[in-house]
Amino acid sequence: MSVEEVADAADPRLADYVGLTDVALRRRLEPEHGLYVAESEKVIRRALAAGHRPRSFLMARRWLTDLADVVADAERRGVPVYVGEHDVIEGLTGFHLHRGALASMERPALPPVDDVVRSARRVLVLEDIVDHTNVGAVFRSAAALGTDAVLVTPRCADPLYRRSVRVSMGTVFQVPWTRVTPWPGAVQLLRGLGFTVAALALRDDAISLDELAASAPPRLALVLGTEGDGLSSRTLAAVDQVITIPMAGGVDSLNVAAAGAVAAWALRVPSDGG
Repeated sequence: MSVEEVADAADPRLADYVGLTDVALRRRLEPEHGLYVAESEKVIRRALAAGHRPRSFLMARRWLTDLADVVADAERRGVPVYVGEHDVIEGLTGFHLHRGALASMERPALPPVDDVVRSARRVLVLEDIVDHTNVGAVFRSAAALGTDAVLVTPRCADPLYRRSVRVSMGTVFQVPWTRVTPWPGAVQLLRGLGFTVAALALRDDAISLDELAASAPPRLALVLGTEGDGLSSRTLAAVDQVITIPMAGGVDSLNVAAAGAVAAWALRVPSDGG
């Protein structure tokens, strides 16, 4: 299949890309149609490297050169590559495409929790974090700081939503993850798999992150909640330990992505080299 020119934002072949800035629409459309949208050359390449299958590509003409190998592979596999002017793409997606290209990708089936954490020693659990930017930032920190897996609760934002993927710089394709349900009932499941389950929260009986890091358990799952509402009372009652990050300057909390990064660094498992 050759590169195909598109000149109309209403072209039915481009249905996967309609209204990418409409979060409510995409929450319904993407899971129902088994897809997600990858944005930018780097993210597309990481998705393909992870073995995800493209449904189609959409880009401005200049990117046919930068993505020549991807386009050639798409043509060999019969995957359509649509090329359009910037105004057509903007009218379709709702935003100015300045990062080069989009790809509609087949959404992979989520694996069972047991499979995702089988060899994990450090796991982050994201409880009801609805901001896609924060979800993507947590994944980027998890990849950089040695977290083995991420679990997201049923009401947590979609890690494969375009903004989450972009903020993560495509690391959502590197860090094993899945949804964990029921929650917080699955705390017992994690405990049964050998994890100590801790929660990051402000509470009078919390121990400091330093104290936990000094004698960290072999397998640890750390639950993070939203900065505003924090973790649910049911979750705090279910976990083994509540921890807090020591702070100065009259500050009592951090953005969840920043807090997750601090905790991931403090609790990282040393490499074999020391």
